Amino acid sequence: MGKKIVVVNAGPRIGWNTDTLLSSAITALKEKGADVERFDLFKLDKYTGCVSCFGCKKEAHKGHCVLKDGLTNVLDAIRSADGLIIGSPNYLSNCTASFRALFERLIFQNLTYNVEKPCCNEKMIPVILLMTSNAPDTTTMPIVEGYKGVFERFIGPTKTFVSGNTLQLKDYDKTDWKWTLFNVEDKKKRHEEVFPEEVKQFSSLALELL
Repeated sequence: MGKKIVVVNAGPRIGWNTDTLLSSAITALKEKGADVERFDLFKLDKYTGCVSCFGCKKEAHKGHCVLKDGLTNVLDAIRSADGLIIGSPNYLSNCTASFRALFERLIFQNLTYNVEKPCCNEKMIPVILLMTSNAPDTTTMPIVEGYKGVFERFIGPTKTFVSGNTLQLKDYDKTDWKWTLFNVEDKKKRHEEVFPEEVKQFSSLALELL
């Protein structure tokens, strides 16, 4: 049995940018013998972010979120994994609300409020954090870097990957929204020429978890 890698899709659109990058990475990992478990946050049973019950601060539950809902299996899977890949589209200069809910629950359970040992996670694992965005890479990178610092402190060494200026629609002309903010032809060209290369690059990055 190969290494266990958990892949989390925090985006809602199957078949689009975030999903495409993650799916390609999963294929590459499986071809190398990895045991991959995928979670699509938008398909899970109802869940919330951290509710500040402080159950994870009790000695009996240290490092374990005690809230039982749709995220419980995800948190359990990550806890036993050898590596984590998590991807989210950029929503209003941040990750999705679904990502934030998991992020809160994942990080807070390991936070001790103890100066001597701030983190109680005894099994640090490598992380790859992916963000896709219709904004340029330079705009998105600071968002990702902020999350990277927290992941490295509480989950493990983290690498990031940003795919910016992504295509949002197959045919912008068939809508009546008249989005004048974007250069549609530029987006289409990038999606045809650059995005396929990013898919390959991201798959190669995923293999570094093995």
